Amino acid sequence: MPSRREFLIMSAGTLLAISVPGFARNDLPHVRSATAVTQVFGDGIRLAAVAVEYDAPVRGAELSVAGFRVKDRTVTGAFTSASADPRDRAAMGRFVIVTLSPEDDNALLAEKVPPKNGARTSPSAGGGPGKAGDIPPYDTVYRHPEATIMQTGSVKMSNGHTLPPSQTALTTTKVKNPVVDDFQALEFHDPKTGNILRYNLYVPKGYDREKSWPLVLFMHDAGATSDVTRTTLYQGLGAVVWASPEDQASRPCFVLAPEYAEIIADDDSRTSGMLDTTIDLIRALSAQYSIDRNRLYATGQSGGCMMSIAMNIKYPDFFAASLLVAGQWDPALVKPLARQKLWILVSQDDNKAWPGQNAITAALEKEGAKISRATWDGTWSPQEFQTAFNKIDAEGSPINYVSFRKGTVIPPNQSSEGASGHRNTWRIAYGIEPVREWLFRQHG
Repeated sequence: MPSRREFLIMSAGTLLAISVPGFARNDLPHVRSATAVTQVFGDGIRLAAVAVEYDAPVRGAELSVAGFRVKDRTVTGAFTSASADPRDRAAMGRFVIVTLSPEDDNALLAEKVPPKNGARTSPSAGGGPGKAGDIPPYDTVYRHPEATIMQTGSVKMSNGHTLPPSQTALTTTKVKNPVVDDFQALEFHDPKTGNILRYNLYVPKGYDREKSWPLVLFMHDAGATSDVTRTTLYQGLGAVVWASPEDQASRPCFVLAPEYAEIIADDDSRTSGMLDTTIDLIRALSAQYSIDRNRLYATGQSGGCMMSIAMNIKYPDFFAASLLVAGQWDPALVKPLARQKLWILVSQDDNKAWPGQNAITAALEKEGAKISRATWDGTWSPQEFQTAFNKIDAEGSPINYVSFRKGTVIPPNQSSEGASGHRNTWRIAYGIEPVREWLFRQHG
């Protein structure tokens, strides 16, 4: 009988398995295999598509939504691709990508596991997730993405042959995780502190040691604390968005996403020893790769945001700029931030981060910091965010403080009670492209 720790590792780790048995037989002529395709959204990783591989190229123009059915899911589209990766879309290809609605109830792969007494060190008493250094119960696992698909319409091949509808279903036996698969999963053994830190590293595809490359450090919230390295990549966009093809095309960079097995920052404005270990890791990577030490950027959500603040206080000249999402800190300690470049995002539904950042920015203004403020709506379109960004950016302040209007980060039909306003801040924040672009404009 596996231990709870083994169960969690198996449940979360299998997300990246290359082959998991589905139906042992494939009775569909001309069909080679089916692959489950995932996508990371603001609130986590979802089963987003199924890629069906045929033995010859398919004509994409004649595919239709009605041509495929996926058990217990809503089919939204079908197109051809050169591979199981939807990014390789083509007019003709051996792969048909059948897209699925991300709004389906069972699309999200994250599942909460009830904590078991004694399975982990309990968090310290208090209103937060625990004290810095605590190992909390790991209460989130990720289902293995699997789907059963049936070709219910005709498929026309490039050679003119037509495949009729089939009455045989096919279960996926492979998994493709676009962007997530592009990260290396590694470990850092810090010779200074003795700590071991698991981390994910994205190396730009066009990496050339003769050039200098920026690096973005993303630090997750306490809810993603785990000893499964990939967890920080699954939980939301905070890490993977910087490594997306769109962002890399305009802002090529390294992306560093540590996976912390302990609480790294707490509501008493204290951090664990992972603060120095993370800085040591960046220094080690800068020695290994051609990383621009004048273009190091920090960002994090909740506990990761608080760790970013603490890093900027202890190492005020280390990062060129920081994007702070849904975090707070003791305003009596933040004086070193007054001369730094910050973009701060909080929700007015967040009963800790919003008053906390109000107090921080007030303290920084007393130190002479120039701060621009704005209230945004979390339901805005990309163009509306761009327009609002242009307005505040035109003021040219090194510190920009944006709060989302009350109620606007909460998804429809979801209560605003508890930590909903807090967690949904980063569901929105990392999808705002001009804020990401602003970060890269800053130099040390």
